[in-house]
Amino acid sequence: MRIVKEIEDLIKLISKLPGLGPKSAKRIVLKLVNQRDQLVKPLVNTLAEVHKNVKRCNMCGSLKSNVDGCVNCKKSKEKFNKICVVEDIADQWSIESSNIFQGYFHILGGTISSVGQKKEDLLISSLIERVNKDKIEEVILATSATVEGQTTAYYIQDSLKNCKVKITKLAQGLPVGGEIESLDDGTLFSAFKNRSNLNSNSE
Repeated sequence: MRIVKEIEDLIKLISKLPGLGPKSAKRIVLKLVNQRDQLVKPLVNTLAEVHKNVKRCNMCGSLKSNVDGCVNCKKSKEKFNKICVVEDIADQWSIESSNIFQGYFHILGGTISSVGQKKEDLLISSLIERVNKDKIEEVILATSATVEGQTTAYYIQDSLKNCKVKITKLAQGLPVGGEIESLDDGTLFSAFKNRSNLNSNSE
């Protein structure tokens, strides 16, 4: 079966998105082509705007707009004493939608063992800065239960050892190898409620 090169290239690109394979990508591309005026033009324009205006915040790791700034950092105007550390924005969205946690978020943007991921890219220094500046009393490590996630959690714990802050991690309800964004609200609630204390000198 021969496919127009432009269509074939688009299918290959879309199939790289999470949860999508070649068959799903083909259906999406056909939908776009058949409704090019209603879908393709707005999509192209929106993607161009995202590429131009949306970047990663160097302080909290969330996405920020050149127009509106960082919504996550603007939340710092509210006074919380807890900060939840997650691997990516999808994890933050999952936790926020469950209404389990009220506090600040810090998005690492990956894990230490991620391919091509450097420790400095994880914004550990800015996390320490935020803990001290915002007078944070508890840092909740909500990294995944994978080897990479746990390794990253240990590294953060060590980095915060000189900060006078309680460090906890999500516990019961978080399956080994599980990722935050794939958990249901009940599992997340259990993981937050039963989080364990990592400070060896705390009672």
